[in-house]
Parts: sequence; structure tokens; C-alpha cells
Amino acid sequence: MLSADDQLSMALLVRTDLEMSMGKVAVQCAHAAVDCSLQARKSIPQIFEMWRNTGSRKICLSAIDDVDIMYWKEKCEEAGLVHALVRDAGKTEIPPNTITVLGVGPAYKASLNELFSQLELYGVD
Repeated sequence: MLSADDQLSMALLVRTDLEMSMGKVAVQCAHAAVDCSLQARKSIPQIFEMWRNTGSRKICLSAIDDVDIMYWKEKCEEAGLVHALVRDAGKTEIPPNTITVLGVGPAYKASLNELFSQLELYGVD
């Protein structure tokens, strides 16, 4: 069994200013998870397989707006973490090309906790 620091996870940072429906949030998070998974399978295959074989843990966190998302994207780049920025096609609730979610990982849970410790869980008031 992996220690808490060795566990793998994926973080999904969701913009709260857009007030997307829960269905829209679910789909945008799915896009981010798929994009991150495809990148990870190619660039960090051993970590990807370990994450996939240990439950594919994910966590949704709140991001204030697009400026906040871009700040965290830059931090992910600096840390060398797999990440994916989701832009909506604009066919339902929000305008085309709107940034909705930043997916990060899979990565070691300890790294994600260190980076995102001040962010709140999405949907928790």
C-alpha cells in the first residue's frame, strides 16, 4: 500500500465566476481529465499507469476566474506538472473559447497539496 505522500491524484480547478450548471461543470472536468490522461500516458507512462491502477483519484477545486486559472497554469508549468486548459466550444451556456477548467496531473498527492493547499473544494460553501 502506498503512503499518503506517494498516492497519486489529479486536480481539476473549476472557475466559479461562470456559474455553470452542474452538468456543464461535469463535462468540462471530464474534458480536462481526458486531456491530462492522454498527455500523462505519453509523457509519464509509469505514473499514469500507477494512478489508473490505484483508483484514478481526482479532486475538484475552486478557481475564482480566468486570471486565477492562468496563474495556476503558470505554476504548473514551473513545477513541470502535466496540465490541460479547457476552453468551451460555446454551444450551450457560455461564449466560445471561454476558459472553464484547468486539469493538473496525475501527480503525487503531496505535490498537489503543496501547490493548491489554499484553494477550496469546488461546491463547498
